[in-house]
Amino acid sequence: MKRLVILASGSGSNAENIIRYFQNSDSVKVTSVISNRKEAKVLERAKNLGISHTYFPKKAFLEDEIVLKHLKENADFVILAGFLLKVPQNIVAAFPDKIINIHPALLPKYGGKGMYGMNVHTAVKEAGETETGITIHYVNENYDEGAIIFQAKTAVATTDTPEDIANNIHKLEHANFPKVIEEAIL
Repeated sequence: MKRLVILASGSGSNAENIIRYFQNSDSVKVTSVISNRKEAKVLERAKNLGISHTYFPKKAFLEDEIVLKHLKENADFVILAGFLLKVPQNIVAAFPDKIINIHPALLPKYGGKGMYGMNVHTAVKEAGETETGITIHYVNENYDEGAIIFQAKTAVATTDTPEDIANNIHKLEHANFPKVIEEAIL
């Protein structure tokens, strides 16, 4: 049984999608959801789905060993589903090629510090891109630079707003992220 711990900072729709996907799996189990934001809706979603959920402040990720200890005890793989902190080096080193992130653009475009959520979709729109997509990749010590596992594309119409782009990206994320995780870890 492969154990997953999901790290998320926001509403948690991807985390919920992953939890539901693996709910009846004999080979993969989501053991815990961790957030760096006390009020993140993802913690409520995890609670409602009967999944262990924990808040750790930013300091715990960056300065303490408590998060690393929790991950070592509960995870074979770490999944980032809208997690907005850079993963500390000690965690990256402890889980080489076992931390998987989803990014709302076709990397290497629109990656790096500050490029998340609506910041990405707005940048895509302002650049006049005709397509965008998602990138699922392994996490290394640099933002959005780990080896790419999977990409999927969607068209961007000239009439699309950043919100339209976000909606199309969410559809791609929900359709692909759990399946790609499953393929990558089994």
